[in-house]
Amino acid sequence: MASYDAQTLAQLEADAAQVLARYPENPRSALLPLLHLVQSVDGYITAAGIEFCARSLDLTAAEVSAVATFYTQYKRHPNGTYTVGVCTNTLCAVMGGDQIWAELSDHLGVGHDETTEDGAITLERVECNAACDYAPVVMVNWEFFDNQTPASATALVDALQAGEPVRPTRGADRVVGFKETSRVLAGFTDGRANEGPGAGAPTLVGLQLADERGWVAPGEAGKTRAQPARGERQKTAPRSGGTQSSVDTPAGPQGEDASRRTSNDASGDQTKREES
Repeated sequence: MASYDAQTLAQLEADAAQVLARYPENPRSALLPLLHLVQSVDGYITAAGIEFCARSLDLTAAEVSAVATFYTQYKRHPNGTYTVGVCTNTLCAVMGGDQIWAELSDHLGVGHDETTEDGAITLERVECNAACDYAPVVMVNWEFFDNQTPASATALVDALQAGEPVRPTRGADRVVGFKETSRVLAGFTDGRANEGPGAGAPTLVGLQLADERGWVAPGEAGKTRAQPARGERQKTAPRSGGTQSSVDTPAGPQGEDASRRTSNDASGDQTKREES
């Protein structure tokens, strides 16, 4: 049976107790951070790690394995010091992500989820990292490197392999190793949460435009905000589907009357349906 030495086990148990304390009502909710915790010790999810999580949460090894194999942030074989993820989802791909992937794969001599011989880099194709405004994006241990090119990405991995410090575009002021990152993901702060900017100008363009044009979100219309001049058309904020409302209500009394009539009609239709 796989196991940890006494010192490692004692530290794991102390850390696990802190994790479990966050979930007094449902201890099984601690499984995800516990998997990150054992990964921070071993560098990937080992048999010993699975058994530790199972024993800590009164689960079977099969139940833990089912979760560990579902999420790609949990590695089931040795991982590099740095996970370099190239986004090849739609926007990053058309902006050059596919070229970056091809360049790095050839340059490093590895494919998806493979690790370089020196153990420094595990290369991955990754799905959207919610940074489309900076496409194409490369991530190193989930730190952002924005607006990359094949040349800049190659220089990045060369620096990582040489042991040189690298600084992300946003967020923390330096990239740490995979084990250290895993411990942070387990919920143990490293004191670096507020280093560097989290959002930049491209991310805030939508907010700026909404302020300039007086757009408001549904439910916010009654709050103080710049109002259009009488006779102008009031634009509603884009809805969750990503498109603007097809109804433009004229500002002023006529618009208010029209809006009120629409509301009354809808109420009448609802009453008829209930009576029937």
